[in-house]
Amino acid sequence: MNPSNPPTGGDLLAESLAAQGVSRVFGIPGVQLDPAADALYRRADRIAFTCARNEQATTYMADGYARSTGDVGVAMVVPGPGVLNALSGLATAYSANSPVLLLAGQIDSQAIGKGLGALHEIPDQTGILERLTKWTGTARSAEQIPALVQEAFRQLRGGRPRPVALEVPPDVLAASARAAIPERVEGALVQPDPRLLARAAELLRKARRPLIYVGGGAIASGASEALVALAEALEAPVLVSENGRGAIDARHRLAFDALALRAFRPEADVVLAVGTRFVSTFGTQIDTAGATVILLNAEEDDLHGPRQAEVRLHADARLGLLGLADEVGTTPRTKRDSEFTAVREWLDGQFADIAPQREYLAAIRQALPDDGVLVSEFTQVGYAASACFPAYGPRTYIGPGYQGTLGYGFATALGAKTADPDRAVVSINGDGGFAWTLQELSTARKYGIGLVTVVFHDGFYGNVRRIQKNRYGARYFATDLANPDYPQLAAAFGIGSARARTPKELQGVLAEAVAADEPVLIDVPVGEFPSPWHLIHEGIPRPAPLAPDAHLVTEES
Repeated sequence: MNPSNPPTGGDLLAESLAAQGVSRVFGIPGVQLDPAADALYRRADRIAFTCARNEQATTYMADGYARSTGDVGVAMVVPGPGVLNALSGLATAYSANSPVLLLAGQIDSQAIGKGLGALHEIPDQTGILERLTKWTGTARSAEQIPALVQEAFRQLRGGRPRPVALEVPPDVLAASARAAIPERVEGALVQPDPRLLARAAELLRKARRPLIYVGGGAIASGASEALVALAEALEAPVLVSENGRGAIDARHRLAFDALALRAFRPEADVVLAVGTRFVSTFGTQIDTAGATVILLNAEEDDLHGPRQAEVRLHADARLGLLGLADEVGTTPRTKRDSEFTAVREWLDGQFADIAPQREYLAAIRQALPDDGVLVSEFTQVGYAASACFPAYGPRTYIGPGYQGTLGYGFATALGAKTADPDRAVVSINGDGGFAWTLQELSTARKYGIGLVTVVFHDGFYGNVRRIQKNRYGARYFATDLANPDYPQLAAAFGIGSARARTPKELQGVLAEAVAADEPVLIDVPVGEFPSPWHLIHEGIPRPAPLAPDAHLVTEES
């Protein structure tokens, strides 16, 4: 900044972001953001800007950036309709515990709350943001901006990671002011209570068949190494929830999918739940068949009802696991290999119900490097991925969390690939959800984002259609889709494409696309897949099997 010319609020915003380590912003400029956009233009060597085609995609991209790296993802949109469009991505980030900062435009600061009908004004925008964020601030003067940015990052980097928002009115961004730029701030980690740590360790030490159930908190805190060390000391199987997938390498002898709980729990005597809400989709505590429960979570609210626990450890997952490992020690324990083998055989029998989806997932796994990222979706292959995709490391699997956001995946994957262009990223989609953000093919082309996008298309909102078939006598309502020709769509955006009709074909074209490291759209025509829901949600009856080849679409059909 030129010392002879006082910086604007936009300058202070850009400098404050840079001081916190921000090197990229996803957004769409607009009149209320002009001073911020100009400030970013003059700092393009330090902060890159990715311009999306819809505000909805900006927060999805920021979420993908954040979850694939652990760094803060930043989005910037105009007020009113811009903020409203961005809320879907914000809600997904909230449900998936993702550190996303939304820089939200506002109307002039003197007009906020007066209902004057200013351009893009909506009632109580601040209140709307507060309900979908961990913290929301509003800059009422340019001088306040650096301190507010610092506070935003303190919130993002401490405790449970969740999105935050900072509103920046246009007059505040345009005003000249001088203010010190705070240095990078780190959030305070929640330290475990030594007494509770000792009590939990005693229970684990005495347990004959302990097990560990892991959620996304273990990944957010970088706890994988500590998790494996404790599991090995206890000879305890580690069961991963969808958000926890990749917290332990799926190839590790102690790693299991969450479905294995149904096989382990009859004999389990102590269950340690780490960094997980530990409730079912229906809001009840996960069934442990009476085993003693220890909860470890950085979020105080996730330690209480409806959960029942012997010990509630309020702590950062990594710090808690390290403390437990120290307390437990290294006393030799009896190997449980025969038990583990039996459970794996049981799992294979259960997952045989969704063999077609697993074949496609196996093809993706074969084509994807060990450190490659799979961004799932709410689609038939994606539902199966949430239950059984083998992730080999942290931040290599991204799902929609409990929000279950249809259509989030493609834009989120663009953010993940932008974060690390040298890392392979594959986005799987259904034809229903892909339509939400397919215009972002333009963004992929413009910035040369080498994302490989797979669209499994059957011409329907498949899950809704299955429900209508099974529960409502095949009275189909609004579930059929009119789709584009996907290779022609890709060509219209200047993007390469391929088509695969079988898992084997998909593996081949996917491997080529990953190696090419260019934007590629792979079209996979499919038929009806078997339902996975009895494997994902306990209590749902096992459905009648489909014909073995029902999911395949021949050239003639």
